[in-house]
Parts: sequence; structure tokens; C-alpha cells
Amino acid sequence: MNVEEFLQPKETEKPLESNIEAEEEFIEAEVIEEVQKIVVESFATEKVEMGEKISALEKENKKYTEENKSLNEKILELTQEIAKKDALISEMRSDLEKTGDILSVNSETELSNKISLLDRNIDIIDRFIGETRDQVLEAISAARDVAEKEGRIRKAQILESVLVVNEPTGNLKEKRIALEKFFNENQNILSGTVISELERCGISYKHGEEYLLPAEIIKRTY
Repeated sequence: MNVEEFLQPKETEKPLESNIEAEEEFIEAEVIEEVQKIVVESFATEKVEMGEKISALEKENKKYTEENKSLNEKILELTQEIAKKDALISEMRSDLEKTGDILSVNSETELSNKISLLDRNIDIIDRFIGETRDQVLEAISAARDVAEKEGRIRKAQILESVLVVNEPTGNLKEKRIALEKFFNENQNILSGTVISELERCGISYKHGEEYLLPAEIIKRTY
């Protein structure tokens, strides 16, 4: 009997080990496949999210591009407007410098105090806007009418030239009409109510101790 035959491993033991290894390799392959599947799905999800973000950014970029275009157009418009105003300011400054030169020359002559068309005592303050201006223009208008009737042609022409370029404010006429209407509404009687209103407006209604008629009050005031 050959004892060595019993010491040799049986042939059935090798296939058992091979099966175990094959099973382990199969399990490992399944795990790898599962992991790969999870990774692929994760990448696919990330790709979709990134696509959505890119789409949103493209829309936002388009919006900002349109807004930027609108702002650039507005900036160009304002720049052109500023340029026009600068040109106008420059022109006006030039005119003012010329006027200043003229006034400077006039102030150095003996006749400088006779060049101004209208002047007045600064102590007489206007009671309302344009009072002095309107009074003077009315006086000039009346003087022109008189000059025309008297045949003083040159005087009438000069006075007319002043009226043409100097329009009244209209406040004097409006106040005169308003006071006439006030008296008419109160039957042209200086009642207590009327006197109170005249005092409130600072309008004098007496000459010394004598009460004035409404027509006289209007004439003295306006």
C-alpha cells in the first residue's frame, strides 16, 4: 500500500475553493455595477440641474443685456441733452459778457445815469408782484394815446416801442377789477363788513376824516 496516496489532498477540495472565489468575484462585480449605476444616476441628476441653471443664467443674461442696452440709450440721450445745454449756457455766458462790457463802458460815462429806461426809489416797495411795472406801463400807454391825438408822432412811436417789448404782469388790472366787483356786490356802500375787508387788505378808505367814495378808493389804490 502506498501511504502517500492518503496524504495527497482529494480532488474534490479544489473545486470548492474555486466556487468560493467565483462567488466572491460575482458579488464584487455586482457591487461595482451597483456603485457605477448610482454614480451614473448621480451624474445624470447633476447634469439636469446644471442644464436648468445654465438655462436660467442665459435668460437672466438676456434680461440684463436688454436692460443694459436701454440704459446705454438713455445715457446717450442724456449726454446729448447735456451737450445742448452746455452749448446754450456757453452762448448765454457770451451774451452776458458782452452785456457786461457794454454796461461797464456806460458806467464810465457822464451820461450813464441817463441810459437806464426805468428806475425808481427803492424805498417805495411793491405791494404786490409787478405793481410798479404795471403802473408805469399803464402811464406809458396813456401817454402814447395822448401823443397820438396831439400829433406828436415821434413820441408816440417811442412809447409804443416800449409797450411792444414790455408786457404787464396783469396783476394791477386784476386787483382793480376785483375791488370794483367787491364794491358792486356790496351796493357801493362802505358798511362795517366792507371797511373790515379794506382794512385787512391795507386799503385806505378815508381822506382825513372824510370817507371816500368807492370810485375814489379804486383810483387812489389801483
